[in-house]
Amino acid sequence: MPEGLLGRKVGMTAIFVEDGKQVPVTVIDTRGNKVVAKRTEGENGYNAVVIGFGQRKAKNVTKPVAGFFEKNGLIETEGDKQFVKAVLREIRLDADTLAKYSVGESFAGDRLFKAGDQIDVIGTSKGRGFSGVFKRYHFAGSGASHGQHEYHRHGGSIGANTYPAHVFKGKKMPGQHGNSRVTVQNLRVVKFLEAEGLLLIKGAVPGPNGGVVRIQHAVKRKIV
Repeated sequence: MPEGLLGRKVGMTAIFVEDGKQVPVTVIDTRGNKVVAKRTEGENGYNAVVIGFGQRKAKNVTKPVAGFFEKNGLIETEGDKQFVKAVLREIRLDADTLAKYSVGESFAGDRLFKAGDQIDVIGTSKGRGFSGVFKRYHFAGSGASHGQHEYHRHGGSIGANTYPAHVFKGKKMPGQHGNSRVTVQNLRVVKFLEAEGLLLIKGAVPGPNGGVVRIQHAVKRKIV
């Protein structure tokens, strides 16, 4: 599995690149990634780094979680308030790459990515509730003339005949739409704004503004 980090989707905008073309980009805030633990082959049976992202008040987490952060000296203090990382994700790595990380260090997107890199972005799509086949699968619908009524947005027949006498598994029908894990592959990094910790990615990424996404090096990198 490739190296990656977490980020928060800020929104979309457009910038002009060196050749004068306007490029639509999604802005991802990558500040605040912190290594909170490491998993090793000898101790855990696999190699991985545990990345923490975002903030949550320490008083609002369970005692085991608060104890984990306190034991490792990872509680962050701002004034009289204490915070822990809100989101934790394990990223599996090989032993050599894992050795480059140390518990407690913070980093942003410039550690792993630079302009021109191909990346995959993983997030949770916007939930749209229980939706019909028009919205969920873009069905075309049926005719609106020759006496047709009350059937314009229906999905049509779902079965065959006496044989096979059942509806095939996977048939496209109304149901829960969105709110699922989505991976968009082979997006391209346009720029990294070092002062703000913002990663500018060409195109759209899944999820709402404010949603947490995982960014990693492309698994199926395209040769261009």
